[in-house]
Amino acid sequence: MEFTNLLLETSEGVATLTINSPRTMNALNSQILGELECALYDLNLVDEVKVVVITGAGEKAFVAGADIKEMSSMNSYEGHQFGLKGQRVMMLIEKMSKPVIAAVNGYALGGGLELALACDFIYASEKAKVGFPEVTLGIMPGFGGTQNLARLIGPNRANEMIFTGTMLNAEKACLWGIVNQVFAPEELLPKSLETARGIARLGTVGVGYAKDSIANGLNMGKEDGFRYEASLFGVLFATEDQKEGMAAFVEKRKAEFKGK
Repeated sequence: MEFTNLLLETSEGVATLTINSPRTMNALNSQILGELECALYDLNLVDEVKVVVITGAGEKAFVAGADIKEMSSMNSYEGHQFGLKGQRVMMLIEKMSKPVIAAVNGYALGGGLELALACDFIYASEKAKVGFPEVTLGIMPGFGGTQNLARLIGPNRANEMIFTGTMLNAEKACLWGIVNQVFAPEELLPKSLETARGIARLGTVGVGYAKDSIANGLNMGKEDGFRYEASLFGVLFATEDQKEGMAAFVEKRKAEFKGK
């Protein structure tokens, strides 16, 4: 896969996808969104890739937001279509059968925070700042931010962040439950890759089903969620990974999972 605004590296079952437009602080324009959609769709089909890490090029920004210059000339219909395009990318990440980790190395604002929130969890640099400044531009988050943030940290805190356009530093974002862990800038990507490689070595079919169960269960009543979990749990007993994992435990050896 070759892209103009993305860098892709794959090693030890982990694909590192870097948004590479540091001149614009990696702002999401239509072209970058299109490339992300293609890259993520393809990576989901590559069996050798077990985990994806998304980060931004340069030291200043993960993604500073959606491209304001492009948006400034849009009419209502074009704005609607741009929002839907961004939402397709975010929903693609959420529906991928493999985990996606955001390594937030700087500003993650607007569309950048929406991209990070669509990932399964977020690691951040001590220099990271997150927020939704859209109201200062006369608009609102449009790539799923109002939905994902409220579900993650509750409506009260989400309301405060979105209504005021306030930015949070990495420490406060971690305290509020937006970010999982905070690292020194030079440690962020190595720590993210270390976690990703650890997941890649596990029974990735089970990991993918767990992701499915969590995501879909959040949109169900608790009893329906339990039933859905049990159905996926049962299906896993027909997989090679289940047979290998349990045999390895009984035989006191290291499991060699094949993702099948």
